[in-house]
Amino acid sequence: MKSFQNSFNEYSYYITPSDMIEFQYCKRFIYYMKVLGIQQFEEKRYKVQKGRRIHEKKEGQNKSYLRKKLGVKNKYIDVQLVSERLKIRGKVDEVLLLHDDTMAPLDYKFAIFDEKVYNTYKMQMIMYALMVKEVFQKEVEKAFLVYCRGNNSVKELSINKQDENTIVEEIQEYEKVLQGYYPKATRYKSRCDDCCYKNICIK
Repeated sequence: MKSFQNSFNEYSYYITPSDMIEFQYCKRFIYYMKVLGIQQFEEKRYKVQKGRRIHEKKEGQNKSYLRKKLGVKNKYIDVQLVSERLKIRGKVDEVLLLHDDTMAPLDYKFAIFDEKVYNTYKMQMIMYALMVKEVFQKEVEKAFLVYCRGNNSVKELSINKQDENTIVEEIQEYEKVLQGYYPKATRYKSRCDDCCYKNICIK
């Protein structure tokens, strides 16, 4: 396993899952914020603050707890991850070592499971999986989400090569925008209504 704990700030310009979520929502959002340097001003929301407290509480409670039903034989908590190859970084709640010698990221969500895993969650977990593979030099075939507002129910996501390739292509597109490419606007025009850049965005 590579150690990035002491030098994680060196990778501050790397792309995070949060960056990619904004990029998927609207690619021009990243252009205005990252390329032109026009910052958004967004108040901290209750859910975000509550979610952070949930993570802190779980981190304290679960230091020695292994999820035997998931086939976990060891785990790492609150892991800083970096892929130097893909220029991405992030922090995941847990990295699990499974009995088949593969690994899996696990993340807590302050949410209720409503019969589907949102694309933003899946994208985030695939990015974690790519970083886990590089940092730990282990195969990653699955990931887990814990829904804290749904009796801590655990949902398993499969991770396959096609999913990974799709995310890698989106990361490359993100990097292209950072280099000055002006992307197309989102197809979903309702997203423009409350966008902080709507008055300067060229339609």
